[in-house]
Amino acid sequence: MKAKITTAVLFFAGLTAINAQKYDIKTNKTYAEISAKTDGKWEGRKYKGGTVFKNVDRLKLAPEHTDHSFDIRYEGPGWENNRIGYRLYLDWRNAIDIFGKKTSENILPKVGQDGFDSYHEMSDWGADILKAGKGIGIGSIDRYLNNEKLHFREVDSTIATVANKAKESTVKVNYYGWKTASDKIDFVSELTIKPDQLYTQHTIKASQAIKGICTGIVKQKTAELLKKESKNKKWAYLATYGEQSLVPDKLGMAIFYEISTIENIADTDLDYLLVFKPTTKAVTFYLLGAWEQEVNGIKTKEEFAQYLDRQLEVLNKKGKM
Repeated sequence: MKAKITTAVLFFAGLTAINAQKYDIKTNKTYAEISAKTDGKWEGRKYKGGTVFKNVDRLKLAPEHTDHSFDIRYEGPGWENNRIGYRLYLDWRNAIDIFGKKTSENILPKVGQDGFDSYHEMSDWGADILKAGKGIGIGSIDRYLNNEKLHFREVDSTIATVANKAKESTVKVNYYGWKTASDKIDFVSELTIKPDQLYTQHTIKASQAIKGICTGIVKQKTAELLKKESKNKKWAYLATYGEQSLVPDKLGMAIFYEISTIENIADTDLDYLLVFKPTTKAVTFYLLGAWEQEVNGIKTKEEFAQYLDRQLEVLNKKGKM
């Protein structure tokens, strides 16, 4: 155990110079990273060998990369604040997962250092608490067309960048030549997290106005669906709450969205989907998770609904969070 902690601490210390000169990972309340192996080799779709994961500000996805290729630590970029963490599967699944945190400290540099899937086991910092499976996870992007969910299986190139500033951290992913059905577009996804809040701001932009771009929440059998519109009818939330974490224990998930941007809501076998109207304009929505084991966490459906209503009131008054 001591050797594992030492490795994490050494890795932790090497990160501050990579991301930003004025950024201090020990004191800042937000953090984003992407970490890959560079000294191994590809054997088919698996990355073999390599001695250490190296943090970078920019990563162009290898053509061989797919799910469980083992070249990227915890399978893609991660971002967190002092309350919660998230990660994006940077492969054809393109799903967002949740890291439940039992501490206010930044934990991502420790995650996956002592074994690729170790973060699925509960530790002193917390664990991966969401089973996305074949679903959309929470607040990620897919395309829903003719009752079929189309993933990111055909993309010419994918580039992920991370940035850490004093009061926010950001993950940006550029997808070039994303092909679905008979359409081929470029697509940008930008995820920003700020201190003290559960939500991530997600801004998306497509190079062509195509039908079916969607986000949503993965369905769990033990969760209850919650929906509500703001007083001015401009914003709404779609949420689930119940014993839907991997622990298992109570977890709430929600998406706040601008009503005018949504074409329809689809209730599918795997997900609750929000399907956007075709546009080339940037669209912003907010995704979040609320885990009961978080420090001073939300522990009941009533508390979760009250929290959601407070955030909806902010959007009602300000038009943004």
